[in-house]
Amino acid sequence: MDKIRKGDEVIVLTGKDKGKRGVVQQRVDAEHIVVDGVNVAKKAVKPNPMTGATGGIVDKLMPIHVSNVALFNAAAGKADRVGVKLVDGKRVRVYKSSGEVVKV
Repeated sequence: MDKIRKGDEVIVLTGKDKGKRGVVQQRVDAEHIVVDGVNVAKKAVKPNPMTGATGGIVDKLMPIHVSNVALFNAAAGKADRVGVKLVDGKRVRVYKSSGEVVKV
């Protein structure tokens, strides 16, 4: 079970974007995620008259490693670790600090 999923609000723990919050847009693989507004790179794009795309410099979201982010706990107002617990025969994610179930 993935502790961080698409649609979760996360906060960056390390790196150039430390402290920024964003929503997970996609999981690239088991260890990398793309977060909205985090790890943005500039990319030069050629114009393509076939598709009508104009050229120039565009912002591109780059993947970030899962270990560099933590789930944001809105109740506590800070980052929190996540664990897995059995509730009524189903595996659910819970915050380590309070034991509350993570709301999706």
